[in-house]
Amino acid sequence: MITDRRGGMPGEKGVGLFRTAQGLRVVDSPTRSRILDLLGSGELSFEEIVSRTGRAKSTISVHLRDLVNDGVLASRTDPGDGRRKYFYIDSEYLGRLSDAERLEADLGHILAGYDPLSGDLPAFYRAMFRAVRVTLLADGVNIDPILHAAGTHLGRRLARAFEGMPLEELLPAMGRFWEEHGLGRLSVVSTEPLTIEILDCFECVDLPYLGRPACAFDCGLLEAIFSAYHGAAASVIETACYAMGDGRCRFEIDRVAPSGEGEGA
Repeated sequence: MITDRRGGMPGEKGVGLFRTAQGLRVVDSPTRSRILDLLGSGELSFEEIVSRTGRAKSTISVHLRDLVNDGVLASRTDPGDGRRKYFYIDSEYLGRLSDAERLEADLGHILAGYDPLSGDLPAFYRAMFRAVRVTLLADGVNIDPILHAAGTHLGRRLARAFEGMPLEELLPAMGRFWEEHGLGRLSVVSTEPLTIEILDCFECVDLPYLGRPACAFDCGLLEAIFSAYHGAAASVIETACYAMGDGRCRFEIDRVAPSGEGEGA
């Protein structure tokens, strides 16, 4: 078990930084911070956490699940009542970062491998894209809808390059395009359902840990390309992402239900 060093956490501002068995994790949700403050004095049951936070059971359940998955918390079942679960901190509290400190750390991480004198234009644009996104995230601005829309518009133009290709030609052609343009290394995991993985994803590989998928632009690109391929709207779900602590990005692609066919094609 990783020990907990939470002295001084309650009442501090900024985001909490924790060392877990899975690596460093940032906690910046007010609800999750409240849960961790409560557990700083010892383990509590699910029911006690719900009561003390004043939030809905479904809300607390989601936050506890994510904190356990991230390695910040662990849980045990009451041996006398299998329906009751207790939660406790299973990580080391390292302290708080102010918003400015977190932004500086995130930008430093993103730009650490970038050499402005290299003359590598794709590397420059990737660094610029990530720096803008992280700065907006630090200010609480969610630009995912904008990125998705931009990816969709660009994807519709890109789809013309793949027009008329059968799937066995389309997928390798997409892989070549992604790699040649520095977007990452695209590979096919399965064709039923169609599942694509991207390593070294340009959109998120250097993003700080967010605990959620972050490839809205890629989702828009893929939706547009496969909508054109099917001649009907396609849906894309990101099931793994570097920003979730995964070592890759993974997308599942399918046609939407018949009632939605034709939208976004």
